Amino acid sequence: MKKKVLIISAVVVVVLVAILVIKPFGKKDAAYTFETIKVEKGKIANVVTATGTIEAVTSVEVGTQVSGIIDKIYVDFNQNVKKGQVMAQLDKKQLQAQWEQSESSLKLAEAQLSYQEATYKRLKALYEKKLIAQADYDQAVYNFESAKSSLINARKSHERNKTNLDYATITSPIDGVVLNRAVEEGQTVAASFNTPTLFTIVNDLTQMEVEASVAEADIGKVKEGQRVDFTVDAYADKKFEGKVAEVRLQPTTTNNVVTYSVILSAQNPDKKLMPGMTASATIYVEEKDSVLMLAGKATRFTPDMAYMQKQMEKMMKNAPKGTMPQGANTGAKTQGSFPATGTGMPSGGFGASNGTMPKFPQGGFGGNFPEGVKMVWVKDDKGGIRPNPITAGIDNGTYVEVVKGLKEGDEVVISMSNGSKKKESENQARRGPFPF
Repeated sequence: MKKKVLIISAVVVVVLVAILVIKPFGKKDAAYTFETIKVEKGKIANVVTATGTIEAVTSVEVGTQVSGIIDKIYVDFNQNVKKGQVMAQLDKKQLQAQWEQSESSLKLAEAQLSYQEATYKRLKALYEKKLIAQADYDQAVYNFESAKSSLINARKSHERNKTNLDYATITSPIDGVVLNRAVEEGQTVAASFNTPTLFTIVNDLTQMEVEASVAEADIGKVKEGQRVDFTVDAYADKKFEGKVAEVRLQPTTTNNVVTYSVILSAQNPDKKLMPGMTASATIYVEEKDSVLMLAGKATRFTPDMAYMQKQMEKMMKNAPKGTMPQGANTGAKTQGSFPATGTGMPSGGFGASNGTMPKFPQGGFGGNFPEGVKMVWVKDDKGGIRPNPITAGIDNGTYVEVVKGLKEGDEVVISMSNGSKKKESENQARRGPFPF
């Protein structure tokens, strides 16, 4: 019985000691840890991405204005041609016959005019002497004028037939390369309603262009002369360079999505780029090299509200009288807002007590900063963090250019965690459901 009493007494003593030891730890402030990144120098750029199709700068579709059978073809795919070079020949038999017929009609009209002119002159002399009637003279004038018109019509018809005969010989309109040949010898082409395309010629494959589609949200950033680089699937590891040559105003709407065509010019000295290739282009709207850079997530970091409240209470408690706003006290609740413009705050951040601090924008840290100014948080010499405004330059969503406010090597907070709370929860899980 005495042994049992001693065991119970020992258990009670252990429980009491555990309560006295564990409870004070539960009252301690949680230990916060901060993840930081360094400000570094590098290259930063704000870009617009687009896709498009590679085309030659000048592309000409060669057709025929007359119908007929293809008699001869003198050029083939990828062949270089000169301006005026014969590319194909249509069967000329029918066109030649029409031209010869019109030539005969022209000679007949010329003879008819000569006859009517002579008759007119003879009757005019008789009419002037009043030897013939007025009606005979009027008929001579009419026949003479009609012969003039018939000659004009015959001459124009003859010229038209000569032109059609010349059209039977297909020549190259420019110097270039035959990109496509759409006909074969013996094939019949009909030019009744439209001009059939026989060949496609591009003038210079060392100069190419990309017609890229840019979304309406980005088109305002794109200007002529901006640098561009792009890739094609055929040479995935190679980047081709160019520039913005033209921004077209005509919109294209597809499934309620509005895009604009932007023409990108590119050099192609080795002729690796071919018409029809799909290009994935990057247009450099802004770019700078060897500037201070900071990851964009640092500008989006906001400290834990519980941590901020505790630091604010410490600041209010330690600040000299007269340096804090009226009505401030150690029990003040921040509710996510901070002192307004001109409020005194220690330069060492929350927890310091020298009572000096630069002025911040109207509305405090939660207010609106001037354009280009962003707030980041840096570690102080007391193990806490303090706000640090910076002047930002280029912001591409991933990195931000630091124009002023930080120097290379400065550590900026991007996240924080409460290690003590995590440890306490782990201890609670190990202890089980006991209240202590």
